Amino acid sequence: MSMATPLAGNSFVVQKMIMKSTTANKKKPIIEKGPWFKTWFDSSFYHQLYSNRNEEEAGHFIQELIAEFKPSQDSVMLDLGCGSGRHSRILADKGFRVTGIDLALSSIMLAKRSSHDGLQFHQHDMRKPFGENRYDYVFNFFTSFGYFKEDAENHLVVDNIFRSLKPGGLLMMDYLNVQFADDLLIPFETREIDGIEYKLSRWTDETHFYKKITIDINEGEPVEFTEQVLRYGLSDFHDLFFQHGLTIEKVFGDYDLHAYDRKSSPRLIMVARKAS
Repeated sequence: MSMATPLAGNSFVVQKMIMKSTTANKKKPIIEKGPWFKTWFDSSFYHQLYSNRNEEEAGHFIQELIAEFKPSQDSVMLDLGCGSGRHSRILADKGFRVTGIDLALSSIMLAKRSSHDGLQFHQHDMRKPFGENRYDYVFNFFTSFGYFKEDAENHLVVDNIFRSLKPGGLLMMDYLNVQFADDLLIPFETREIDGIEYKLSRWTDETHFYKKITIDINEGEPVEFTEQVLRYGLSDFHDLFFQHGLTIEKVFGDYDLHAYDRKSSPRLIMVARKAS
């Protein structure tokens, strides 16, 4: 998500270099091509870079959402783009029936360690249908939308959300706030984690935010990934949701559910309903 210039070639295709040890203890890069969101989110580097995500913050956010929505105890919930399942676990611990889905197999394997009768995880591409009139609530946390090459693919996701919700069901989408992200964009920073150096370059254009992650590993060639996410604002989501039968009812600007302000809110948190 995320000043450098975009990578040459198709910005939706990244090169994933997997370092392979030899008997001489040398590391030889093997390049695999694929959509950035598939290779990056399924890499060990992704899990290491974002390992410090705040569990307490996630728990507080969900507590605020429950106080706002007041879901019945028999509510059926979907965590769409669940990652390793931190939000799903918190919801399930409160007694709700929760399913988490994510494209990254490595994340799902981690999440499944905590699965039980009321908490299930599945590897699944959100562009493919994930149920008909099945869920009372669909949650999409932490900017887990807007990754795809074609706009039609993002429309597919929203249509799948609509179809999966029961009549009267609610979508909660937690997205970045464009103006706030622009103002706080850090063009370059370096982080060292367990002896591995991560160089982060961020930039933006008219349609997307970008973050290039360059990883230096011993004497091997650097490994590079590039994240990107749509520069969608509230009016864009109003139009997108409306086209697929969802109506935005409430908008919040942070995890305390304060009112949304286009300039100062760190998040764009939208609550949209499927007509009953």
